[in-house]
Amino acid sequence: MYQPPSLLEKWSQENNELVNKCKQEAAGGAVSRDHRQSSLRWCSSEFHKLLRKIQGIPPHVDHSQLELAVVYNTCVCFTAQSQFSEAELLLKEATERVLQVTGNNADTSDPLVLWRAGLKSAGNTALHPHVLYLLCLQWALWLAKCQLENIGELQMSSLCEIVCDGVGDCSPSEAKGRLSKSPLLVMEPKRLTELLQICTSIAQGAEKLNEGRSSEALSDLQAASALPATRALVAYTHLLSGSCLAHMNRPQMALQCYKRALETDSRCVCALYRSMLIYRQLGNTQAEIQALRLLHSTLMLPPATEPVLGGIQPLSPSLLLSSQSLSRLLSVPSALSVLYSLALKCVLSGRVTEGVEHYLDLLAALHSEDQHAVRVDAEVSVLPRMPELYLEAGTALLFTWRPADCMAFCNEVISTTLELVPEKVVLEEPEEGIGGDARGLSVEGEDKVAMLLWAAAAYLVQGHCHAHLKDWKQAVTHYTRCINLLVKVHLKNRDFQPQIPAADVNVKHGKDLCTLQRMKGLSLAWRGISFTQMDQLREALRDLQLSLQAFPDYTGAGLWCGEVLWRLGRKHEAAACWEKTWSLTTQTSVEKLPLYLQDPQSGPLLDSVELRFRIQELVPPV
Repeated sequence: MYQPPSLLEKWSQENNELVNKCKQEAAGGAVSRDHRQSSLRWCSSEFHKLLRKIQGIPPHVDHSQLELAVVYNTCVCFTAQSQFSEAELLLKEATERVLQVTGNNADTSDPLVLWRAGLKSAGNTALHPHVLYLLCLQWALWLAKCQLENIGELQMSSLCEIVCDGVGDCSPSEAKGRLSKSPLLVMEPKRLTELLQICTSIAQGAEKLNEGRSSEALSDLQAASALPATRALVAYTHLLSGSCLAHMNRPQMALQCYKRALETDSRCVCALYRSMLIYRQLGNTQAEIQALRLLHSTLMLPPATEPVLGGIQPLSPSLLLSSQSLSRLLSVPSALSVLYSLALKCVLSGRVTEGVEHYLDLLAALHSEDQHAVRVDAEVSVLPRMPELYLEAGTALLFTWRPADCMAFCNEVISTTLELVPEKVVLEEPEEGIGGDARGLSVEGEDKVAMLLWAAAAYLVQGHCHAHLKDWKQAVTHYTRCINLLVKVHLKNRDFQPQIPAADVNVKHGKDLCTLQRMKGLSLAWRGISFTQMDQLREALRDLQLSLQAFPDYTGAGLWCGEVLWRLGRKHEAAACWEKTWSLTTQTSVEKLPLYLQDPQSGPLLDSVELRFRIQELVPPV
C-alpha cells in the first residue's frame, strides 16, 4: 500500500535537490564572478527558506540531523559570499538547539564556551558528526576574519584528524550505512578540513613571521607543505618558508624554497619577485635582471580561466587567506613597475641598448592606457611621474649615442613644464627630527617645484647632447638655460629668513635640496668644460669654482678646475686642486641618483695618469 512521504522525507529530498543544483552550477566550467555570486545568492536564499520551515517545529532528535545539514549548507553559501555575521548567527542558533535537544543549557554568549558545551552534549549521539561539521565552518569563519587565537583555543588540528579519519567509533559498514541516509552537503567536510588545515598553517606562519618568530614559523610551514592541498597552496608554504629563511639571513636556502614554490606552481609570481629581491641583496645583477624579465612576462600573461587558488569548491582559499600580514608577504608590484625596474637596472648595469627598449615599451604602454582610459592610478603610483620617465629614457638614449632622439624627449618635457614653472621658490632645510621625505606643502606646490626641476634637468641633458656633438656654443646655451631656472630657487636656513620677497612656493624637503645642488654643480661644471673647449679659460674657471661650491664632492669639476688652472699657468694651484680631488672619498651611489643626474658617458675626458705625470714633472724628486 502506498505511503505518502513524511514531511521529514520531503524536506530531505528538497535539500538534496538544492545540493545537486549547486554542485551542477559549480561544475559547469569557467563562469564569471557575477554569475557565481548570483548562483550563491540563490542557493543561500533557498537553503535559508528550507531551514526556516524545518525550524518551524520544536527541536527533536528525529529531524535534528537534517536541520544541522541544512544549517551547514546555508552557512557554506553565506560564508562564500563573505556574509560572516549571518553565518555566525545561524551557527549560534544551531548550537543552542543541539543543547535543547540533548536536554542541556549553556547560558553564555562566549562562542568558545558554547561550542565546548555543544560538543560535549552531542558526544555520543547521532548529532555528533554534524556538530563537528558546523564547528569546521566556525573555524572557516574565524580564519576568514583573522581570529587565529580562537582556532588555537579549540585545538582545531585534532578536529581535522577526527573528520578526515571518519567520525565516531562505529565500524566501516555502519559508517557507510549512516552516510547513505544522511542528507547531502554542498561541500564535503573532509575536503573542507583539509583546506582549513593548510590555510591555517599559512596564515599562522605569516603572523609568526610578521612577529619575528621566523624559526618557529619555518618549522610549521615545512610540515604544512606535506599536507593534501592544491598545488598553489603548497607553493605558498614553500614561498613563506623562503621568506622565513630570508629573514634569518640565509639567502641561498631562501632561493631554494622559492625555486620549489615555482616548480610546484609555475604561476607563483611572488616567488619570482622574492627571488629577484634576494639576487639584488646579493649583488647578482645578471640574475636580478633575468628574474625581473621573467616576472614581467609572467605578469603579462592573460589570467587563468579559473582562479589560481580556485577549484569548484564553494569556499575558496583566497576567502580564507585575507590577513594583512599575508597580503604584505604575497604582494607583487604591477607589470609596469617591474618593467620600469628592468629598464633602469639594465641601463645602470651597462646593458643600455636593452634598457632603452624597455623604457620605450613602458612609455608606449602608459600612452596606450591613457588613450583607452583604463589606467589605474594605484597601478602606477610607484612609478616616477611622466616627465621623469621621459628624462630617464632620453638620458638612456644619449648613452647609446642617439643625441637627436634624446633632445626630442627633452623637448617634450620642456613643452609640458616650462609654462608652469613658478617665478621663485624657497627651499628650506628640513627641521631636525623630520625625515627627508616630510612635506609641509600642498600638492599644487609640490607640482610647481617639480616642474622647475624637470625643466632644468631637460636643459641639462640637452646640454650634454650638444657636448656629445662637440657643439660647444649650443652646449653653453643649454647649460645656461638650466642655471637660469635653478637660480629661481632660494635656500632658506632654519635660523634665518631669506633675504628675498615672499616666494610663490615654499617647500621644506631635503630630497629637492639635494637634487638642486647636484644639478647646479653639474650644469656649472659642464658649462665650464664647454668654455674650456672654446678656450674661454677665465669663464671656465669661474664656472668650475662655482660648481665646486655648490657640489664639493663632484670629482669631474675638481679635475677640470685643475686643468684650467694649469693652462692659465697656475701649475702649483692646479696640482693642489688635483690632489684634493683625488683625496675625496665621499661618492654618491649611482643607484640612488636619477638617471638624468648622473655624469654623461660622453664628452671630453681627462686622463688621471697623465695628470699625475704632470705633477711629478712639476715637483722633481729631491
